[in-house]
Amino acid sequence: MGNVAAAQPPPPMMSSPGFPMPPPGMPGLVAPQLPPHGASGATAGAAGSGGEAAPRSSLPNPGTYDELHRKCKEVFPAQMEGVRLVINKGLSNHFQVSHTVNLSTVGPSNYHFGTTYVGTKQISPTECFPVIIGDVDNTGSLNAQVIHQLTQRLRGKVALQTQQSKFMTWQFDAEYRGEDYTATVALGNPDVISESMIMVAHYLQSVTEQLTLGGELVYHRRPGEEGAVSTAVARYTGSNWVATLNAGLANIHASYYQKANEQIQVGVELEANMRMEDTACTFGYQIDLPKANMVFRGTVDSNWTVGAVLEKKLPPLPLTLALAAFINHRKNKFQCGFGLTIG
Repeated sequence: MGNVAAAQPPPPMMSSPGFPMPPPGMPGLVAPQLPPHGASGATAGAAGSGGEAAPRSSLPNPGTYDELHRKCKEVFPAQMEGVRLVINKGLSNHFQVSHTVNLSTVGPSNYHFGTTYVGTKQISPTECFPVIIGDVDNTGSLNAQVIHQLTQRLRGKVALQTQQSKFMTWQFDAEYRGEDYTATVALGNPDVISESMIMVAHYLQSVTEQLTLGGELVYHRRPGEEGAVSTAVARYTGSNWVATLNAGLANIHASYYQKANEQIQVGVELEANMRMEDTACTFGYQIDLPKANMVFRGTVDSNWTVGAVLEKKLPPLPLTLALAAFINHRKNKFQCGFGLTIG
């Protein structure tokens, strides 16, 4: 869950409520990062004629719903096949373009042209708005997002997706961050004529400094069909570990992340779908070798798939090499990939 287009048939899904960051590596560009975990919002206004400030919550802000399993997922290697070339070029302090070429022996090869613009409205030393992100491929399909900080606590996003010349998905998000809670509402593919839409609502509340509770509600309506699905969420954050659980009537998603030391991080993820009678468990790890400018990520899952990705930076050149290999022992399927990122 967590995706406005999750209840839709294909095309591919849009991003869920939450605000993705611009592509990394843009020289001089100020990324619109969300406030750090635990940071409170603006000071409340004066109360009464005495001018005393209203009491502020001592609990941290829980972040967004999309960040619940992010720590664990970042440990897993991204699957890659064939040859991939990425060129990032910063044209100014506010504008960046990128070129991505994928050559594959399994699926179709493609080319993507991406742009990122960050505006001049500076909210904090690390935040500027508005943010406009676009990506178009060689078939003419477009993904675009506009993110803007409407007020000090309210952030909005508009996203659209086309498949060649046809509009497939459009989405409107609003996120409000309180002192110790975050509320998000997203509306996808609203159609007044056919009276169809998808609405997703998220709410996270910090109960203690370590414990966060919340939930998700997905409501969809189409001609002759209407329904809603709810999910309960719990996250506990330790000194060097995070445990997260999403539990619904037919789905369970649990993850555990731990930072063993400065070089090693591990993560375990469990996803179960009772309706499809399908369960998958994945174990991943990440090893950082800063002196060698290398990062190694590996994974093994219950579907008999073993994979690894090795990334190495080549300073002083702005180059990053990536080597990937994945094998499924049950299906006797093997694939490997090579990537080069410039900029």
